Amino acid sequence: MNDSIRIHSNHNFFERLHYINWGLVFVILIVSGIGFAALYSAAGGSFSPWASRQIMRFAFGIVVMFVIALIDVRWWYKLAWPAYWLGFVMLLFVEIMGHVGMGAQRWIDLGFIRLQPSELMKIAVVMVLARYFNTATLEDMRRISFLLIPAGVVLLPVALVMLQPDLGTALMIGMAATAMFFMAGASLWLFGVGALLIAGMIPLAWHFMHDYQKQRVLTFLNPESDPLGAGYHITQSKIALGSGGIEGKGFLNGSQSHLNFLPEKQTDFIFTLWAEEWGLMGGLVLLTLFGMIFFYGFWISRRCRHNFGRYLALGLTVNFSLYVFINIGMVMGLMPVVGAPLPLISYGGTSMLAALIGFGLIMSCHIFRDSRVTRV
Repeated sequence: MNDSIRIHSNHNFFERLHYINWGLVFVILIVSGIGFAALYSAAGGSFSPWASRQIMRFAFGIVVMFVIALIDVRWWYKLAWPAYWLGFVMLLFVEIMGHVGMGAQRWIDLGFIRLQPSELMKIAVVMVLARYFNTATLEDMRRISFLLIPAGVVLLPVALVMLQPDLGTALMIGMAATAMFFMAGASLWLFGVGALLIAGMIPLAWHFMHDYQKQRVLTFLNPESDPLGAGYHITQSKIALGSGGIEGKGFLNGSQSHLNFLPEKQTDFIFTLWAEEWGLMGGLVLLTLFGMIFFYGFWISRRCRHNFGRYLALGLTVNFSLYVFINIGMVMGLMPVVGAPLPLISYGGTSMLAALIGFGLIMSCHIFRDSRVTRV
């Protein structure tokens, strides 16, 4: 059976531009603007070195987002497998000749940018699963043989990412894929069996974890045991969050961040910097904006008439949501520190580009939401 799709669409360029979800674009611009302001503050009131670079990356990424959004979604269906295998080859290249930084081998140095393939692989996995599940029936989803291919699609990149090592990104890929299996109608008992297998593998996984990864787990369980060593990051993060109070200390007036007590303030702990300066109210405003992005993603998914668009939009929205949930939970001490950036806010070229590519695909699903999809 040929699983390709035919999407009938008569939209010209200007009609496609009109159908872009401008509400979602507006919220993305606001959240990114908050990120620029936070990076400006992290540098002590200077655009250099972080804010200026992030603005240039965003300018490039937003153009990429619009280009992707205006391309007929059927092309993204066709390119799902090529994108996956390209990402897989890049992950293999990282293992062989990747750039080493901060004790991990995760990047490909292209000169003008250090590309992190695992960030792009998250999108490719969602695309392939959306394509694979496009024509799946409930009967298909209950057959183990049918689920072997998508399981392999997920496990291959997860294994390569864990070797870098990057446990946080590996978990993100796995969790987003699990959500897609659930959305496509996989039997609940499979998730139960999977949870039991994971629980049984914890002792084995602990044996193979690096010392710093073990220390992160132990620090999460008892951060006060070594407040000046392994528990320093999360202890200072909690102090900064608490010192911000209801209204915050004011822009550029965060003591923990500007006196350099707060580590990684431009990347993983940037939400802490924002909450210290703008307080509980500023944190709630940012969470509300993220909530609006989630709403737009789920709403677009629900309106799609074809399964590929539904799964793709929902999978990418879940992926984005997981990063927000894990990062904020991490800096509040509710989760172990796993190195998950805050999307559109944290400093980082590949993470910014990956987020905007994802939004471009979601908008493509929105523009072509009423297309007629048929099996041929």
